[in-house]
Amino acid sequence: MSCTIPAGAVVALVGPSGAGKSTLFHLILRFYEPTSGRILIDDTPIHQFPVRDLRQLISYVPQETHLFSGTIRENLRYGRPSASDSDIVSAAKDANIHDFIASLPNGYGTEIGERGLRLSGGQRQRISIARAILKDAPILLLDEATSALDSETELLIQDALDKLMKHRTTIVIAHRLSTVRNADAIFVMDNGHMVEQGTHYELIQQKGLYSHLYRLQFREETVTVLERDPNVEII
Repeated sequence: MSCTIPAGAVVALVGPSGAGKSTLFHLILRFYEPTSGRILIDDTPIHQFPVRDLRQLISYVPQETHLFSGTIRENLRYGRPSASDSDIVSAAKDANIHDFIASLPNGYGTEIGERGLRLSGGQRQRISIARAILKDAPILLLDEATSALDSETELLIQDALDKLMKHRTTIVIAHRLSTVRNADAIFVMDNGHMVEQGTHYELIQQKGLYSHLYRLQFREETVTVLERDPNVEII
């Protein structure tokens, strides 16, 4: 595959399971090196960056949030150890998690348990987003994680993500295709190759893999909605 992502753009990676989307994230983060080809940031191959310096340029919000045993404050500060308390509170507000934290008896000093087991999935995800906001890196890798959440929590997280994506180069692994309609570009992957590229509307008109996946998913979501409420009007 070959592609160029302009600075500040939002692009989505879509495709069937096993297409190579997560592999691309791992290559960008240098969890392992490519056997051929190059990945460049501002015309500089990423292997020329010290790994620590490369990862300082990137915020990664995974689908499965990684939290550590300790306090909420310590988990938020992990992305930027020098962050002040006011910076932490500001990031938490942007991530729509401050009110919940403030309601806890120990506030930001609350122990969350190993892997954040004392928190709900939506709360863990918003803490992960707050951590990325606090880090303030110019590149954002986002493994979308709203599909298993209730509607109210999903709206809170989507609002937090919208704030996080501003003024950053964002690459999104999209599991729900309805969330990438406004992406600047969509790269469709299949079996390790990029097979289509364009905007949502361009790809729908091509009637290729993306159109097929979108129509299948839209049909499944419509059936689910109608099962919950047969009287709902689908637009």
